[in-house]
Order: sequence, then C-alpha cells, then structure tokens
Amino acid sequence: MAPHTRDTSELARALKAAVGGDVDFSAAARALTTMDASNYRRVPVGVVAPRDADDVAAALEVCRRHGVPVVPRGGGTSIAGQATGTGVVLDFTRHMNKIVSVDPDARTARVQPGVVLDRLQQAVRPHGLVFGPDPSTHSRCTLGGMIGNNSCGAHSVAWGTTADNVRELSVVTYAGARHHLAHGLGPDSGPPGLGDLVDQHLALLRTGFPDGLPRRISGYALDALLPEKGTDLARAFCGSEGTLAVLTEATVGLVATPAARALAVLGYPDESAAAEAAAGLLLHGPLTVEGMAEDLVPAGHGLPRGGAWLFVETGGATAAEAGDRAERIVRAADALDGTVVDDPAAVRALWRVREDASGTATRMLDGGEAWPGWEDCAVPPARLGPYLRDFRALLAEHGLHGTPYGHFGDGCIHVRIDFDLLSTEGIGRFRAFSEQVASLVVAHGGSLSGEHGDGQARAELLPKMYGNELVALFGRFKDLWDPAGGMNPGMLVRPDPLDANLRFAVLPGRPVDVAFGYPQDGGDFAGAVRRCVGVAKCRTEQAAAGGGVMCPSYRATGEEQHSTRGRARLLHEMLAGEVVTGGWRSTEVRDALDLCLACKGCRSDCPVGVDMATYKAEFLHHHYAGRPRPAAHYAMGRLPRWLRAAAPWAPAVNALARVQPLTALAKRLGGIAPQRDLPRLAPETFRRWLRGHMGGRAQVLDAGRSAVLWPDTFTDHLSPSVGRAAVRVMEAAGIGIVLPPDRVCCGLTYVSTGQLDGARRVMRRTLDTVEPLLELGVPVTVLEPSCAATLRTDLPELLGDDPRSHRLAALVRTFAQTLEECAPDWEPPRIDRPVVGQTHCHQHAVLGEAAERRLRQRAGLSGDLSGGCCGLAGNFGFERGHHEVSVACAEDQLLPAVRSAAEGAELLADGFSCRTQLDQLAGLRARHLAQVLAEHLPPPPGGPGRGVTYGIRQDGRPTM
Repeated sequence: MAPHTRDTSELARALKAAVGGDVDFSAAARALTTMDASNYRRVPVGVVAPRDADDVAAALEVCRRHGVPVVPRGGGTSIAGQATGTGVVLDFTRHMNKIVSVDPDARTARVQPGVVLDRLQQAVRPHGLVFGPDPSTHSRCTLGGMIGNNSCGAHSVAWGTTADNVRELSVVTYAGARHHLAHGLGPDSGPPGLGDLVDQHLALLRTGFPDGLPRRISGYALDALLPEKGTDLARAFCGSEGTLAVLTEATVGLVATPAARALAVLGYPDESAAAEAAAGLLLHGPLTVEGMAEDLVPAGHGLPRGGAWLFVETGGATAAEAGDRAERIVRAADALDGTVVDDPAAVRALWRVREDASGTATRMLDGGEAWPGWEDCAVPPARLGPYLRDFRALLAEHGLHGTPYGHFGDGCIHVRIDFDLLSTEGIGRFRAFSEQVASLVVAHGGSLSGEHGDGQARAELLPKMYGNELVALFGRFKDLWDPAGGMNPGMLVRPDPLDANLRFAVLPGRPVDVAFGYPQDGGDFAGAVRRCVGVAKCRTEQAAAGGGVMCPSYRATGEEQHSTRGRARLLHEMLAGEVVTGGWRSTEVRDALDLCLACKGCRSDCPVGVDMATYKAEFLHHHYAGRPRPAAHYAMGRLPRWLRAAAPWAPAVNALARVQPLTALAKRLGGIAPQRDLPRLAPETFRRWLRGHMGGRAQVLDAGRSAVLWPDTFTDHLSPSVGRAAVRVMEAAGIGIVLPPDRVCCGLTYVSTGQLDGARRVMRRTLDTVEPLLELGVPVTVLEPSCAATLRTDLPELLGDDPRSHRLAALVRTFAQTLEECAPDWEPPRIDRPVVGQTHCHQHAVLGEAAERRLRQRAGLSGDLSGGCCGLAGNFGFERGHHEVSVACAEDQLLPAVRSAAEGAELLADGFSCRTQLDQLAGLRARHLAQVLAEHLPPPPGGPGRGVTYGIRQDGRPTM
C-alpha cells in the first residue's frame, strides 16, 4: 500500500464526521501509541476509539478513501511490535470493552475486543468457569489482543491457546466487508477464493507445519482450513496480528475451574535440568508447569533448594484433593528439593513473581538493560533441555546474557537479552544472533514464536521455519483478505526488517542535564525513561488484581496518559522531539503529569522500577525554570516556610480561617480546591512541646536504645499529637530520644512541586543541622511516611555528592522499625481489635511495612490495611482541579474498606494526608499507630517526662 500523502487534518475531519466515537490526532494521542511492549516504535497519524462495529466500518471506509493504513490495538502489551503502526490506530479499550453475554450452560461468552481478560474472568467465575488462556498480563490485556496474537498463558498445558478456545468471530475487512467466522465456508464467512486457496495447496498445508508443537504461534494457521480440521476460519484468524481484518466481537469458550488448587514447587540445579524434567510431569495432568531461574526470584523467597524451579499447579474438588495431587508430583519428581504450597496468599505471591518476570527480566543483576527480541520461541517439550543448552552456548558465543523462564511444560521459553540496541555494532549483533537462533529453534523442531506472535521481531525469519513456498502462501492468504494492504502493513507478510524502527534510535545520544542523580540508570535520564518496556502493569484496573498502589490516577480516569506507562511514553517522545516537540516546555507532558499523585507506587509496583514521582519532579523543575509557577506551587510547595511564619499566631490564623470570605479568597489566591477545608494549625508545635517535656535535661545515652526523633513539618505544625504519642510509647519502651538542635525539613513539598533548587537548599541546611547527630549512628525516627521516604530516596538522589545525605538516608526508620531495632524485648499493650485503614503509599513503595505488621500483631491488632492511595497525596488533593480525581482515588480502595469495616475496628492511617482525606471525605478520625498504642499504655512511673533522655548539649553537640 502506498504511504498516505493527504493532509492529516482533512483525514481527521472526515473521521470525526463519520465516527461516533473519539477521534484524536493530537501530539499526545499519537505519542501514547508510538510503542507497545516491544523494541519497536512507529508513529501513527491519529487514534480512533470506535463505539461499535458500525464505527469500525465507518473508520475503515474513511481510511481506505484516504489511503491510510489501520492498526487495531488493545492493551498495547504486544512484544513483537504488532500493536504499532504508521496509520490510524483503532483503540478498543475505551468504548468497545463490554461483555455482551455469558451462557453458563453452553460455557461461552460473547465479548467485544476491548474487554480486559480479568474483567471476563470476574464475570464468569461465579459460574465456576474461566477463560482458559491467561497470559501474565491478564489484568490489562484485552480479548481482542489475545485473539490477534493467539495468546496462551500459564495454563495452556491444561486448556490450550486462545485459538483452542475461540468459537466464533465477527470481523470487518479494510474493504468494508463483514464476515462471521466459525467452522465451514459460507456466504459471509471470509473473502472469496479461500476455498480455492486451500484446495490448490492441500499437500503443502498438510506437510508444511511442524508436528508436536503445542505452542506453534508463528505465521498464519492455514492448516486450520483443511477439510479434516473442519475448515475452522475462526481458528485460522487467531494469531493474524491485525493484518487480515478488524475484530468487532468474539464468542469464546469457557472451561470449568477446579474448586481448589495447590502448587508443587520443585528445585533443580539449573534451568536446563528443570526443563528436562518438565515434560515428564505432564503425565500427572497438571494445570501448569512453569519454570524460573534464581536470577528472577527475589532474595528471601523461601523456595526449595536449587538454582531453578518448576511451579506445578494442581486442581481438585477440595483443597485436600489438590494438595494430594501436588504431593504426588513432589514425590514423583526427580528434583533436588520440593514442597507443596497451598496457602492462597503464598500461592498468589509466587505467581506474582512469575507474572512480573517480563518486567524484572529487563534489568540484569549488574544493572544492565535487557530487551525482548527473542522473547518466546517454543520447541517440543521433550527437546527443551537440549535446546536451552544450545541456546546458552549461542548467547556466550555472542557475548550476550539472558535468563530463560516461562512455560516449560509447553516447551515455550521467555527470555530478555542484554542486546545493545543503541549502537550500530550492537544492532548488528542483535540481527546476527536473531538469524542464528532462528536456525537453532528450527533445528530443534520449534516455532519462532510460542506465544507473542511474530510481529516485526520475527516475521522476517519465517522462511527459515516454513520455507519460501509456504511463506508465499501466507502472502496470498493476506491478499485475499486485504488486497489494498491497509491492515497493519509491515507485520507477518512482507514485514519490515527486524532491526528497523527500533524505539531507541530517536533518543539523545548523550546524557541530558538533570537535577536528580538517577543512580540506578548511570545518571542518564533517557536511561531512566527507557526503563518502561510497556508491560503496562500500571494499567491494572483494580489493585486487588496485582496493581498494588500503582497507578491511582489511571484507575480513576481509565486514560492511558494518566498511567505510568503513558507518562513514560510521553517523556520518551519529549526526548525524541519528533512528535512531542516542546522539550521540557511540553504541554503534553505537563498535562499528563498533572494528575500524577507522586505516590511513588510505581517505584515498587512497576516490575522495572519506573519512578514517575521523580520524573515528574524533574520535569516540573525544568518546565518552570525562569518563569512563573502555578499558585499552588508557591502556596503548598513552600508550605514549611508559611507554617513556620504562622506558628506564633496560630490561634489568630485559625480564627481567620473560619471567616468564609477570607478562606475563599485565600484558596483562590493559593490555587487550592474550593471543596477543601484548610487544616488547622496546632496552638503549640511539637518541637516546642517536646523541649518543654524534656526540660532541657542532658543525659548520657545508651547508643543501642536511643533514636533521633525527627520533627517533620506535618507532625510539628499540624498533628503534634502524633509526636506526643510517639514520645509516650518510646518512653515506655525505654528508648532515649534525641531531638535535632534546630528546625529540620526533608524538602518533600519542594520536591513534589519540582522546586528542586529550593529543595536542595533546604536539604543542605538540614544536613548542616543534623551533622552532629550522624556521628551517633542511631536510628532517625520519622513519623510521617512521606517525609521518611523523601529522606530515604530523594535526599541522596538530589545530593548524591554530599556523603552526609547517604549517611542520613541509611539511618531513617519508621516508628515501628525503631521500636523493633531499639527495644526488641518491649511488649506493646494488648488491644485485641481489628484494624482498617490505609498503608501510606510512600511507605508501601519505599519503606516497607513488615515492621508495622509485626508490631500490630504483637499488639493484637488483627487484619490488613488496604492498599491503593488515599488520593490526597500531600498537595495533590488540595490543588484546584484535582478534587474529583482525588475523591475517585479514595473510592478505589480506602473508603470502601472503611465502610465495610467491622464494628469497633481501629481506623489507622500513619500519614497526615491519609488522615486528612478520611476526615474531609468521610468525617472519620483516623490515627497513627503511635496514638493507638499510647492510648493503651499504663501511666508512666513518676509522672510525665521522667523516662525521657535528652541528648543535646547547649552547644548543639550530642552526648553519648
């Protein structure tokens, strides 16, 4: 098909007139769809989100008239490049995302192509059914994308591929013809000439496809059209990668799911040994046989002995039956070690490690980058062990490294390899390796793709697998459906070269001048942005499905630009400068980052550790350099300054805040949402109270049972009751308290608003203040999780050249961590009641909550706190224009958890923002864990304050 030459504005007008759905040709929309989860990048002319099949037909008619190709796109998680294109992208996730019907008796469901797999699973699970194929991206991949790629997942050994589970398809061709695909040829079941194509090549179709391959995904499944196979057009369409027609509706088969499951975990010396054992376990009828090596398993995993493991899932009518089957597999397996895991939470945790591997594998143990490109070949399961040994040898020959993992029971291997895709020499090695490993796979009787399709990554190599005659037949098949070549050109048939359109080529060749250190990315901001490989865990619709905290603004809006991946894509395009042309002044990037709550959830929940909170601060620092900022940046970004100034007049300020006209004016001038109530200032700051409480005493401290108590801005000026409670508990635990000799500030509000020069000034002044305390080497207890996270991460990353920043960061502890470290033998009071509330997002992402869990358990506080984000997130929820999203974030998990809490449950929230959100949205008083413990302590012996030590002399030096 000739490249389009017409003005795209004319095309956009024609589409808007013809389509009832959304038409977006903006730079932001195009930038968000330049990439999928592959190594490739192609720039589309625009994006259309159709509402129904008629919209699809109308869009195709306009594009055909203008000579513009079309690319169907679901969740954009394809790994071979097939969800990228230079024409009009059809986005099915926005509107065509409905489950049309479910028939439990027939065990079928009718779905639109944009339905996310997990949503279908939730709809059919009450009937004891599931859709069998379940890729690791099940929380965000769409049924249309799964059909386009013929996706598989971990349970394919039991339930097959997507093609095995598709019954009927409704499609529209580029020429506008509508077809209903099932078994057999009829008047509307495919384009004319299909029957002749099959009849003329029966021998080739019967002999040209390899046998014994449960995961043959490469090429078109033309053998499904053989008469002895029922001329299954729906099956032949699966895996066509959007190159034949546009899917508008599908009827899929469902399978009965076992009532109970168990997991046999088997340890082997290495992945080759595990691979050789996998095929033999199929005799036991498992649901899954998955393999992973130790490179991808986090420390402290608690798995059986070994350097690689098989996860073998079993099912049964009861937990005992499933467990017995798993035990039999452990006994029958020739493994170094083995165990059965039947606790649902433990099983979920293990599967989460496996599902995140497509992201975690992109970072090598030495910090190097690894990429797809030879991501998912498959060989006959019995050949997997020998293949892996040959594969390892080929990697070594090219000086490459990668860690295989995946569906060992099906002979399908995933691997990310440390290709150098930034230099000409490295790209040459990438091509040479790809050509040689393709020959290796074919020599072992395998398929170039075993799950993710060929796309651009492997289609060029299909003649090695099928030969020129069958590949030519693929071309004829494509031309019957799409004679104009408008459907996803460059994929599968007449493909672009595997080393063309690489997404890294457009990035700057030298490091960008930035404020943060980006120590995990060699100081390179482009390297940090490259972390996003597009697996899109941030697009998970529900945190319960594996999203954790990340990404609250996406769950509130459902829009790609408000996901971590979307923002990373916009930053990538900003650095490229082709689509997003404003550089640091880009309004597209600014608008996408505006709803980023800087919750840091992606720092921990993203499999590759994208830290969008840091990237946002970096961008805002440059975006507003030398020009006025939003009013909220001055009002709330410099909050510590205003609070210190107002502290002496706190009662008067609080009184004025009750005068509505004055409050309304202050909100308007400060860029504060009118729906928000202004927090009240404490009549007495925490620092002032603590100095009085200590009475100026200086005593010799026991280094092992002492801690610095950090008077953060929020505790000091807005919630000193939290600080007083912490002192009360630390006194009871016999912990000596050291107070910094002067005011300190972590710089959080400056960082979150991108005022990084101001943040560094504040941080350096703080380091000067606390430098004497660093000599003590005792824990620095920070009660506000967001401030603790700032000291732990932002401080050393902004002031990496100051060794004091690293020393302070290493000493930061949460309240519970301090109690555990300084008073390990102290027993908290028994409270014995359930808890409900919020784990602060920064604590989840940076600090961890294991110590808090243990402390709650020892105090008899049962249950778990909700995940997610409260939605206030410091200044975010107070800023004008953010209130609606702030409330939606709270409604995602926190408020529902609170409403459904048991009577008498203790409402916990260690973060000031979380407590404020609960107060303002639900009228509920949440408390810090320190307050709950302090309330249940007996009175201190000798009256208040007698147990406290004060470790600062008049000259500001510590005593020890």
